[in-house]
Amino acid sequence: MTLPEVMLWQQLHSSPGGLRFRRQHPVGCYVADFFCAKSRLIIEVDGAVHGVETRPIRDSARDRYLNDNGYWVLRIGAAEILRDVEAVAASIVSLAAAPLHHSPAASGPPPRSGEE
Repeated sequence: MTLPEVMLWQQLHSSPGGLRFRRQHPVGCYVADFFCAKSRLIIEVDGAVHGVETRPIRDSARDRYLNDNGYWVLRIGAAEILRDVEAVAASIVSLAAAPLHHSPAASGPPPRSGEE
């Protein structure tokens, strides 16, 4: 894990707001940096590499696949986490606790045991 991912995990691993987060969680053919099953929220920490070469195109295709399968993808810049990790974590918890528009796809994969 990168430093921003470690910093964010330190904020999320204690189930803030009663929400359980997992790190490096497999979702379909991808691995999410962080995942909240209750809201089907995937959090991706994007460093500088996400803006070079073909990475933006690959990230867009990945997000589209995940959205099409009932997941909500939130991308957060690593610099933002380094600047104020507590505020970033609070925003994530707020979004996960009350997603605005998300409804899981009926055809999406079932939740893992214990994550209903």
